[in-house]
Parts: sequence; structure tokens; C-alpha cells
Amino acid sequence: MPNRTLPLLKAAFTFLLAPAIAFSVDTTPDAMNRFVEQYCIQCHGGEKVKGKVDFTTISMDAAGEDDFDFWQLAAEVVEYEDMPPEDEKQPSPEERAAFQAWYESHYVDVEATPGVFQPRRLSTPEYRHTMRSLFGFDLENNVQKAEQTAVEPSLILKLMPTDPPGESGFINDTHAAPISTVIWDQYAYFAEVALIRLFSRGHPQSLNTLLDEDLPKNYKHEDITPKMGESILRNFATKAYRRPASDEEIENMATRLDGLSGAKLVKALKFEMQTILMSPGFLYRGMRMEKQPGKKQQEVDNYELAERLSYFLWEDSPDEELFSLAASGTLSDSKIIEEQVDRMLKSPKARTLADSFATQWLALDEIDDVYNDPYQLISFKSQPLDFLNYLFTEERPVMEIIDSDVTFTSHVTAGAYPKDRKKLEKYVKPRGIEKQVAPNQKLVLENTEGRGGLLTMPAILAMNHGPIIRGTWTLRRILGEHLGEPPADIPPIQAVVGGKKLSFREQFEMHRDDATCARCHDKIDPLGFAFEAYNEKGAYLLSDNSSLPKEMQSKKQGNPKIDTAGKLPTGETFENFEALKQIFMTSRREDIVRNSVKQTLSYALCRKLEAYDGPTVDAITAKLVETDGTWQDLFTEIAKSLPFRQTIITVTKES
Repeated sequence: MPNRTLPLLKAAFTFLLAPAIAFSVDTTPDAMNRFVEQYCIQCHGGEKVKGKVDFTTISMDAAGEDDFDFWQLAAEVVEYEDMPPEDEKQPSPEERAAFQAWYESHYVDVEATPGVFQPRRLSTPEYRHTMRSLFGFDLENNVQKAEQTAVEPSLILKLMPTDPPGESGFINDTHAAPISTVIWDQYAYFAEVALIRLFSRGHPQSLNTLLDEDLPKNYKHEDITPKMGESILRNFATKAYRRPASDEEIENMATRLDGLSGAKLVKALKFEMQTILMSPGFLYRGMRMEKQPGKKQQEVDNYELAERLSYFLWEDSPDEELFSLAASGTLSDSKIIEEQVDRMLKSPKARTLADSFATQWLALDEIDDVYNDPYQLISFKSQPLDFLNYLFTEERPVMEIIDSDVTFTSHVTAGAYPKDRKKLEKYVKPRGIEKQVAPNQKLVLENTEGRGGLLTMPAILAMNHGPIIRGTWTLRRILGEHLGEPPADIPPIQAVVGGKKLSFREQFEMHRDDATCARCHDKIDPLGFAFEAYNEKGAYLLSDNSSLPKEMQSKKQGNPKIDTAGKLPTGETFENFEALKQIFMTSRREDIVRNSVKQTLSYALCRKLEAYDGPTVDAITAKLVETDGTWQDLFTEIAKSLPFRQTIITVTKES
């Protein structure tokens, strides 16, 4: 959304300089409709609809929560004078201020409220982790892999369809992704396979976790009694539902075990347990949450809070400690939440914050398309993931994503750090091994030029090959700026004109002659200029060490004269990426923190953010900016926030 404080400061400044302007601001629906008719409808209404934005389909008189995305974008382009186009009639400052004031009154100056409760099914990674925690083992894909091939080890991840991103952009946002017949059949198959393994004779280890007494090491099915069967069902249902099952439910299941023994008893147990695994209470989040009669907005119960915490930080079901705190009713205490976030971030399970959350937010799966050699792929992709895991789990400041003196590297990626790589432990290839993926080592950067932080890691630069893609990725993923899709009728960029090969700057100086193109490229191109110091493989070309590692050598001959200077739309100038980084760390600091907050909150809530989430974003952003807050601070503030701890239950007429 547009900066929520900048417009207010602008308005106050305008009032002080020219009091007459403030009194002329008209934000009535009639005035706003005239604004739209005069400056917007010509290109975005009726028969002519550019960018799929049609003002004739929406009303300012009845603007509501469902229209938030539409008016958020409109306010942003008007505030930053991206619209109307330069060659069209422009609104006066008073008119722009009035439009911004109307937007703020409807979508910024709002009360913080939680979202409406919507059950959602477990995403495929969540389902995989939940099944593993429930049974004590992973369902593995037993396929013999050949040399230099990558095989997915998880049977669930191998066979399940890929979850599409929801409106939030994250795959855990499954509200609009129902269970298809294909997914249903796979659930039934996984349940059957897991239960067969659970009851395999002679291997009672996992089964004993569901019993009050251990079975003998070489047990037979005849050793399981109906009383044991009831214990198995109660403990299994409690773990599967992520909260205690009722006595009535257990009794109903247990009665179907009466008079059975041996193989028949085990068969009946498997049937009841598979029924649990196929039930909405297991496959969906929140289906069994306690509802408070007569209350629309309410605190989520402790078991639901435990679920929200565990799936946020671990992408998995609650462990015994979370469950115990939920059972005692103490988990909702803010101090306990702080302690649990600290504990959970120290667990290896917190790795999913990098592997899942950050990978989706920053589109890191695009690295997969860069490297053909699986050994190189693993080495280059693990570097940003290990770095992000370090930031997330070791109380590092949020802004270290931009500037950090710590990186992670192996012998494969160490060539990017020529003056510091000597501090690494020497890699010795084992005899008889042609290639080996070696783990990354933590490396403190002291003398390496052009590195530090996420943006200058080789894999990040390589997946964003080219200055335009690098600039666009930085604006969207790091700064959180909205960039519309380029118009379909844009002519191709000419690399050669009149027999002369044009530089990147020359190409886009011509491209920006079109006012429609210039609006976005004035933001994108300067960032692209700064990244010109890196080739398409991510090698830093301005280093005084000219010997580049083979895997980072460019296919193209580099231009010995590289101009990395640029000027941002704000008027700020920089000579190189280091100077641009300082701009990011100072004047754009709040934007980067705000985007980090928005992305993390959206992932934690498993939905896209709405206008009523704005006050929460504002409060957390302000606190992190003031205190140079860490990622752990961010996770903790979200876990204690109103939308995370409360929900709204809609009551239908039928109920």
C-alpha cells in the first residue's frame, strides 16, 4: 500500500505553506467521481480499458473492503504522479491531495480488526510434515537415483500436485484451493501406506508412542488388546486433530473394536485411524476451533494459537511443549509466546522459514533454471537459503538482508570472495568421489569488494539475469513497490541502431522516450545501472582480482568501461552499488522493513492483507525501524498481534 505516514506529512506541510489550499480540499463522493471522470475514465473505462483497470465497474459511493486492492493501486499511482500519463491533463496538487485524503479516510484511517475465519486445507509441505510428526517417520520415495540426477525423497511431495499460490502469493493460502478427486485419492493412498508401516510386525517403535505401555520388540498383532486399541485411537486422534478428541468420539470408535483380536483388531484400528486421516479435522486448519457463542470477534483458543505458531514457524503441527501449554491455557500469555518463539527458532524445524517462506517471497525457485549441473545448483542455491536461515534464527537485524558482513559459502561458491576465501577450512575431495556437495561454511567478509547481503549473492544475480529483471525484482520483492505489467503493444528494445551497438543506457534512453514506458523505467533502470557491475553469472567485474571461477565466467566479453551510477526518481544519486545500498539502509529503510513485515504477516496469516491489517503493519514497522529490530522481533510481534490471536466468526441465518 502507499506509505501511510508520508501523505499525512505532505498534507501538513501544504497546510502550513498555503492555508487556503487546505480549505479547498473536497473529498465528497461527487467531487471524487468528477476526479475519476476527468482523469481516469478516458483510458480506464467503457470500451477502452488499459491494464485491466476499469473504473466503470466500481463505485466510490459504495467503496468497501472488497475494493481495497483497486483503490490502493489507484492511490499509489496518483500519489507518485505515475498517473495520468505525462501527455494527458494533470490534476492540480489540491485535487491529488483530495483524492489521497479520500483514500486514507476509507482505507488507512481504519480500526485494526482480525480477518474472518476461513477453514483451509493443509498445503502439501504442511501435510508432509504433519504426517511425519504424527507417525514418527517420513513416507519416502524409494527410487534408485542415477548419478547427477535429483530425486525428490518424499513420496508425498513427489506424488501430490503442486499447490498454486493463493491471493497472498503463498501456497499456504489454500482457501480457494479445494480438495480435488486426485488429491483425495492421494490422501487415501498415503494414509494406507503409513498405517501399514505403523503396524508392521516386529517394529513397534512408532506404535509405542501411541500407547501407555510398550509392546515387546518382536511383537505380533495378537499382542494388541482392545484396551491398547482404545489408547492408540485416543492418542492418535489427539495428535491428528491437534487438540483432544472428545470422550464420545473415542467411545464410538472403541465400541467397534469390541470382541476383536489379532489381525481383525488391527484391521479395525486401521479403518478408524484412516477415517481420522481423511476427516476435515485433520486435513483442514481450524475446523475444530472453539467458537464463543454470541461473539463475532473473539480470541482464538489456545490449541488454535498453538497451531498458528507451529505452522507459521515450522510448517508443521504443534509439538508436545506447545500442546502442553495449550492444554494448561497458558500459551496465550504474551511472555509465554515470546519464550516459545525463541525456543522454536532454535529448532531445526525453523529451517522452513528460509526453505518455504523466503523461497516463495523472493522467488528463489527461479535459481533452479540457472544451473544445469545439480551439484552447482545445490551449492549456489543453498548459499542464500543458509544466509536467510541465519538471519531468521540467530536474532539478526531485519536490515541485514541488505547489508551484512556474514555470508555462507562452499568451495564451489568461494570464488566470489577472493580475498576472504583463505579463511575457509580447506576442502579435500574424498578418494573415489568425482563430485561432492560440501556444506557451506560461515564466512565473515572483511576484504571482499562488491558483496554483502542477499542482493549481491551470485545465485540471486544469476536468476535475475539482466539489468531490467534485476531492477524489477528489487523493486517488487525487496522494496515492495507495485509495478504493473508492461503493455502488450510495447515495441521490442533495439540493441543495434544504424549499425551501432547501443549500451544498456542508450537502449533505455530511447525506450523511455515513450511516456508510458518511462513511468516504470524511471524506477527500474537506475537500479539496473547499479547491477551492471555483475555479469549474468553473478561475478563482480570491478574486482582487482581478474581471475573468475569457471562457473561464474561470462559467455560474453565484458565492457571494460562499466558505468554503475544512477539517479532515483526521488532525486537521490549514487555512483555504484555500495552507494545505492546506503540509500537502501537510510532513506529507503522504512520501505524495506515495511515490505518485510507485510510479507511475513501475510505468510503467517495464510491470506492476503486487507485494509484493516494496515494498523498492525504500521505498528510493527515503526517498532522495528526505531529499535533496529531483528527478524526474531518481527516473528514475535506477529505472534502477539491482533490478527494472529483473534478471528471473526460469521454467523449465518441457518445457524
